[in-house]
Amino acid sequence: MPSTSFKLFGQQKPLDELLGRGKVADIALWRNKRLSASILLAITVVWILFEVAEYHFLTLLCHASIAAMLFVFIWSNGAALLDLPPPRIPEIILSEKVYKDAVISVHRRLRWFIFKLHEIACGKDLKLFLKTVGLLWVLAVLGSSTSSLTLIYFVTVCFLTLPALYEQYEHEIDHLAIRGKQDLKRLFSSVDAKVLNKIPRGPVKDKKHN
Repeated sequence: MPSTSFKLFGQQKPLDELLGRGKVADIALWRNKRLSASILLAITVVWILFEVAEYHFLTLLCHASIAAMLFVFIWSNGAALLDLPPPRIPEIILSEKVYKDAVISVHRRLRWFIFKLHEIACGKDLKLFLKTVGLLWVLAVLGSSTSSLTLIYFVTVCFLTLPALYEQYEHEIDHLAIRGKQDLKRLFSSVDAKVLNKIPRGPVKDKKHN
């Protein structure tokens, strides 16, 4: 594959840096394969239950609670017989450190999102503003034609597959992208020469300035 300096969407930074060089980047690029696979499997199961099997959320919540209570009941009563430690699930879930870390992480990402949204809305970068408005309009159209859960599932699957595929086949994808860009330029030039330039136009009158 011939080398090229062209980068898809004009990005010159490494992909993990564009994704934040944190847990989000590790998940999207499958640096932690177990966690990425677990998230993909979980969102797939949720989508199948609600969209394919048409499971209701309240019914699923009750059934999951019953299954969890039965599991804890068997574990708690069988731990003494098998000489095993009793379950410490509340201590793990409600740990102060885990709670603080989760709240700080959510708060940090929420601040970043609000800051970026405010920066775009101020109109300092007109192209970025128009792109954001166009993207939101496309999402609104997609949201009206499909269910929200299917849309979230599609976006999540794309997030968990496309960055990893691009990182693995970066040179091939960049080469195909620049070939496509050149083909589009040739197509537009051909349309401009064969169609647009042949459209009759009226004479242009020179304006006289007093």
